[in-house]
Amino acid sequence: MTWSELLFAHWAIEPDAVARWLPAGVTLDKHERQAWVGVVPFLMSAVRPRFCPPIPGLSRFLELNVRTYVTVDGKPGVWFFSLDAESRVAVRMARAGFHLPYMDAKMAMETSPDGTIHYRSRRTHRGEPPAAWDASYRATGEFREAEPGSLAHWLTARYCLYAANRRGQIYRGEIDHRPWKLAAADCERRTNRMGDGIGIPFEGQPHLLMAEPLTVRAWALSKCGR
Repeated sequence: MTWSELLFAHWAIEPDAVARWLPAGVTLDKHERQAWVGVVPFLMSAVRPRFCPPIPGLSRFLELNVRTYVTVDGKPGVWFFSLDAESRVAVRMARAGFHLPYMDAKMAMETSPDGTIHYRSRRTHRGEPPAAWDASYRATGEFREAEPGSLAHWLTARYCLYAANRRGQIYRGEIDHRPWKLAAADCERRTNRMGDGIGIPFEGQPHLLMAEPLTVRAWALSKCGR
């Protein structure tokens, strides 16, 4: 799959406000004693199983996730609070097969001649808390790889995700890609209610990075622990 038009918008959050949403066996990862929660809008394209052609309704769609950073058995990764997507097929497959909180949303994206991306999302999933995002963003600097040890590297150099089923079993999904190339970014936020369901208002100025398109490979989930 390819991820493009991607913005990392992160806020420093008090750890207790984040850790209370994590299941047993998943440990909140912190940078300089702070938890970080991100809102990440992007375009998913060229999605397909290995050695297979693209699947209609699944190969290209907008996605917007809310995420934090965790460790399981000492391995750092990503924990998703929500993943809104415009593909009903992808939402149902991910919820059933990957134990991820994918949710239906009405979404739109446009790009201005100067490269500014206008991105809108409104959650429509029955039984889930409302959420919405309306923002315009663009890169303002040169794209380059993040320096190891920097906050940008800590936030983005994550090569697995974690999920849990209804019984509390933790799973790990490995991913592989070249290092992100990132640039400083501007973001005009008109609406950001992506944290309402977890009680996080996303106040103040976020840490903003825009990413160059990236090709990603992902593997099926495996159980963590015994």
